[in-house]
Amino acid sequence: MPRKSTALTKEEISRYTITFWKIVIGVVAFGIILLFSIGLGLFGQLPSFRDLENPKSNLASEVISEDGEVLGTYFVQNRSNVRYDQISPNVINALIATEDTRFYDHSGIDFKRTFTIIYYNLVGKKQGASTITQQLALNLFQEEGRSRNPFKRFIQKLQEWIIAIKLERNYTKEEIITMYLNTVDFGSYNSFGIKSAAKTYFNTTPDKLKPEQAAVLVGMLKGPSMYSPVRNPERALARRNTVLENMHKASFISDSEAAELKQKPLVLALNPIDHNEGAAPYFRAVLKKEIQKIFVDQKIEKADGTPYDLDRDGLRIYTTINSKMQRYAEQAQKEYIRELQNQFKKQWRGRNPFAFEEAEQILEQGMKRSDRYRQMKEEGFTEGEILENFKTPVKMSVFTWKGEKDTTMSPLDSVKYYKLMLRNAMMSMEPHTGYVRAWVGGIDYEHFKYDQVKMGRRQVGSTAKPFTYAAAINEGYSPCYKMPNEPVTINGWTPRAHKPIPGYITLKTALAHSENYITARVMKQVGETAVSTLTKRMGITSDVPALPSICLGSFEASLYDMVGAYSVFVNHGVWTEPLYLLRIEDKNGNVLYEKKPRVVVALNPQTAYAMVDMLKAVVQQGTGLRLRGPRYRLLNPIGGKTGTTQNHSDGWFIGITPQLVTGVWTGAEDRAIRFINMNQGEGANSALPVFALYMKKVYADKTLNYSKGDFEPPQGGGSITINCDAYAPRPAAADSTAVTPTPAASTTAPTTKPAPAQKPATTTKPASQSARF
Repeated sequence: MPRKSTALTKEEISRYTITFWKIVIGVVAFGIILLFSIGLGLFGQLPSFRDLENPKSNLASEVISEDGEVLGTYFVQNRSNVRYDQISPNVINALIATEDTRFYDHSGIDFKRTFTIIYYNLVGKKQGASTITQQLALNLFQEEGRSRNPFKRFIQKLQEWIIAIKLERNYTKEEIITMYLNTVDFGSYNSFGIKSAAKTYFNTTPDKLKPEQAAVLVGMLKGPSMYSPVRNPERALARRNTVLENMHKASFISDSEAAELKQKPLVLALNPIDHNEGAAPYFRAVLKKEIQKIFVDQKIEKADGTPYDLDRDGLRIYTTINSKMQRYAEQAQKEYIRELQNQFKKQWRGRNPFAFEEAEQILEQGMKRSDRYRQMKEEGFTEGEILENFKTPVKMSVFTWKGEKDTTMSPLDSVKYYKLMLRNAMMSMEPHTGYVRAWVGGIDYEHFKYDQVKMGRRQVGSTAKPFTYAAAINEGYSPCYKMPNEPVTINGWTPRAHKPIPGYITLKTALAHSENYITARVMKQVGETAVSTLTKRMGITSDVPALPSICLGSFEASLYDMVGAYSVFVNHGVWTEPLYLLRIEDKNGNVLYEKKPRVVVALNPQTAYAMVDMLKAVVQQGTGLRLRGPRYRLLNPIGGKTGTTQNHSDGWFIGITPQLVTGVWTGAEDRAIRFINMNQGEGANSALPVFALYMKKVYADKTLNYSKGDFEPPQGGGSITINCDAYAPRPAAADSTAVTPTPAASTTAPTTKPAPAQKPATTTKPASQSARF
């Protein structure tokens, strides 16, 4: 039987050819229509030219010190941009060798590679075909990321092509690769961008990354979790060596370099970053709230009318904080407060520190402020169930001065533990400029987030006394004026005194030794209103009622205000607002806000200079004498004032030098928790040593250029007599008839003008106030 012919006829060939070209033309037409539809935004809005010029990404805002260090960041994604010249060539080479070897040859789409990859995928060797530019397009403009739906992913891919071509038209190759490295996700620890990754994994900057380090980071781009050097070190090592081999094939490293680098172990220098990391965390928290308020109050918005977001918009915030001085302040606090905490524990050993009337209420408040209580309340637990839970021991981690400690205790016991933890705050500023150089708002931001520099207010004790003496000097009293150091009553209020010096003493000696009786007598002479008014004019923003007891510091104030007030003495009577925010720039360097300090003439320059001398006497002979002692040996001109509130609840020291005013406060969260006796609880022991340690570190750093010189007198010199020895009688000569005339010495030592008559006492009833030291 003859075989049937299988040859195609001319008609069939013609028909198949026509069908084939119809299909080809149809596919091409469909592709053109699809691309055109995508270009019109029918499958999702494509970025405009303006969007391409200003691509959106979650950029961390940086808080920058006056010496150019990044103190910390505000972020949703920990991402900060770098320039091309700030990236090591090792990173660039590793990226190109691994992700896009023809990067410099294509215009956003590598068609040669695309068709090759299609072939490999068809034969089962799955590979990615996206160029670096396409990956950048995905990172910048696809908010949902890489879709898992095949159809959506196909549309995404076409969108990436269009955006990639637009990017190539608008940016140079260097700009594209820089933008890419600034946007990619490096997995663990919320690390986005090469700058964050270099800091997180190797504690370095992008320009210092070595080839093997760059290979680790580039290797992670294939799968940040799968090739994480922390979670999967073996996979990360193998992937690193693959990247090194790619660099070798691309001739970026030699044979010997590749062999040597592959043999190196995987070495990390982990430095995970979170919001609590970095210097000055309390300062940064206060600053963030203030900036947000400034933006609202002054209606500072983006060009499109939307508000700036500190966590996303990559702002650069320039501050007056000096990174070295901030570090010295934090170190000084840590060195001494851990020692003071041990003193506190020893005092209460074998005793119950909660044996006081308000203890139950204080512990209940502490319990209700806790996250555990709020969470249980939200979950519907009753008060009884919550209290029972708080009495049940559980495993937990608590703060200690030696680091986090794992322990087992009941949540209620943890409340007691933290209530007995002493808190401390410190601020240092330059009096002439108002620039705040160091800000330590508490002992550990992770555990105690309340800022005690500006947000917290405590009774100021004897640190308020200089305001009363300044009012007196302003009215004509001499620092050498003598008064009887005896009890005095003002409208039924009689202050107590701790070991008063008997007899008549000068105002200068009274302030140096923090004498309560003399201070109250001065208050009686000048009047409560004069002292209250001057205190407010010197920058105290909290309530200072015109009551007699304010002379001993019965009012509350922030450390921020007190340091600013003392700067008036050093700055020849001029109050300069403490300034910590200089300016804010957007990510492109445009200035959004610039701060100018307020200035107020608060005191006569002669009065201010006389007060500086009186404050120097505190350190030379009075309650601040410890600064001169063998432990600190600060022998240069320094003034200051200690302060201790009733029952030793708060300890203060505010120190002045010609170029710095620094304040320190120490106390527990609740005033009822305190030292038992005066020796440990007074400001000279609880606050002054932190100041001393800080100043020693500042003076030791010669790069800071803080001198140990004396305070400058006002223009034209000082006109108020501050050397009280001038009024002491000189020894008689051998010939008793030869006596050199000297100023008269009497119990009513001279004033610069006759002592003012006593002012009538106010009818306002003073607060019940015991002694302040």
